[in-house]
Amino acid sequence: MLLQKNKKIWVYFFLFIFCGTFSNKYLNNFNLPKIKKIEVLGLEGINKIKLSEELNFLKQQNLLILDKDEIKKILDSNYLIEKYFIVKEYPSSLKFKITKTKFLANISMDNKLFFLGSNRKLIRTQKSLENIPFIFGDFNDIEFFKLKSIIDDNSLLDYKEIKSLFFFPSGRWDFETYSDQLIKLPKVNIKESLKLYSKIKKDDTFSNAKVIDLRQINQLVINEQR
Repeated sequence: MLLQKNKKIWVYFFLFIFCGTFSNKYLNNFNLPKIKKIEVLGLEGINKIKLSEELNFLKQQNLLILDKDEIKKILDSNYLIEKYFIVKEYPSSLKFKITKTKFLANISMDNKLFFLGSNRKLIRTQKSLENIPFIFGDFNDIEFFKLKSIIDDNSLLDYKEIKSLFFFPSGRWDFETYSDQLIKLPKVNIKESLKLYSKIKKDDTFSNAKVIDLRQINQLVINEQR
């Protein structure tokens, strides 16, 4: 019985060595999928080319094991990107689906011109856009996005109607419309004030108003001249 057990042990031992040798040879000859093609979707022109070049380091790398930290660093540092989605297409392609940020305002700071993106980032530019408002005053992104959220929630006031925004050190906003009306908002209760303005602008009685002052609670001041 002891002899038979010893024979079985030796058989298992040689099988183990054989299988191990076979597996090693197989792994040595096995090529893991490597990236040969990188495609950037959602950006155009020079911006697409620039991002593609920054991601070229991924070529010939293992498609299964990506350097996620480096990819995130590159994409997060791109001011034009709102969000992104990465798609692996086997055996050798990688797609970056980009959602481009929306330009919400023109801003001038330190004699330089910027776009403010919906991703809350400032994008350097050489020329302003005419279809978005210009922000004047010391820019405060937190206060701007608070105001933008209130405007977007007001179905009777379209953000596209606003030509200019004026921010004051007190934390208060004024805005000018493309119909040349200047609306002075209070520091608080902005939502209620915008609802009142929405009603006023539908009333033909106030069509000649140049300044609508909503700064005082329960009080409306209207001037036909600035």
